[in-house]
Amino acid sequence: MKIAVVGIGVAGAYILARLKNQHEVVGFERSTPENHDSICAWGTSKVPMQEFSKKVDLDFNDYVIHDGKQMYVDMGLERFQIKLKGLCTYNKIGLIKNMAKGCKIHYGAAPKLEDLEPEFDMIVDSTGFHRSYLPRLEKDFHLPTFQYKVQYEDRVPFDDFYLKPFSSISGYFWYFPLGDKIAHIGAGDKNRNHVVETNAFLKKYGGKVLKTVGRPIRLATPDLCEPFYHGKIVGVGESIGTVYPLLGEGIIPSMTCVDIFVETLGDNERYRKMVLEKFAIYSKVLSFVRNKMESKFGIMKNFVDMLSIYRYMKKNENRFGMEIKMTDMMKVAKA
Repeated sequence: MKIAVVGIGVAGAYILARLKNQHEVVGFERSTPENHDSICAWGTSKVPMQEFSKKVDLDFNDYVIHDGKQMYVDMGLERFQIKLKGLCTYNKIGLIKNMAKGCKIHYGAAPKLEDLEPEFDMIVDSTGFHRSYLPRLEKDFHLPTFQYKVQYEDRVPFDDFYLKPFSSISGYFWYFPLGDKIAHIGAGDKNRNHVVETNAFLKKYGGKVLKTVGRPIRLATPDLCEPFYHGKIVGVGESIGTVYPLLGEGIIPSMTCVDIFVETLGDNERYRKMVLEKFAIYSKVLSFVRNKMESKFGIMKNFVDMLSIYRYMKKNENRFGMEIKMTDMMKVAKA
């Protein structure tokens, strides 16, 4: 088939890499090569990323920047540490470019659907939050996010990952090390204090801002993001809700979604069913998050859902790159 892939982020680039030897794939990216970047803090887990990279003849270890040992979690009145099991930061743009290497990519503009349809057999909407080609969602849910890439002259604020959840878990502030005294600092917040919190951290610890990015991130889960396909268009990744709502992390879920897309290529209904089944737990996670945000959460009332989330994360510690403890979840739940 001749396939247009619109949006060359993690999902789009991985699609190009998976399909370029069997199909004619052409990429479209609205950013220029110089400005191609991501709001993502570049945090991911090594074990699944090694598996994804191996499928496209790349070694993920070549892209690791900071190999985390522990995460500092600041709950305000209490701080605790989470032991990490593979959580790292990596050269996200470098991996994207190497996955897309050898493919024809048009940069600097978003093509119109009417220009793509006559030329291509399939149009992949991997435009993330924008969901540029699929029908508009009726029940979308998203958080605004903001991030600086900062370079420090002397001491860095933290030697490892740092998170500070906001009141009622309306979002959180993050500090992700990038090596060489560089870090991503940023936040996402339903109550829109994300810029204030990020600027307060910058003022407290200093540092030179190298880059500023900001955009909303979709937390609506796949069951809320149908249709996944419409005519020649098929959505992949964040455009159909593959972001883990509790963490706002979409790298591994989106690449998992691509694997399903490749396996079911051409059978859109099978693709839809497999995506809904794979990410079914996400709806419970979103319910937990929204109940916390709206002060509707109760330990006893929502304990069954919280237990399901704990069991899912505990079973998939390597996927999340951290040690999962019920005591830590309870601290967050009681915040």
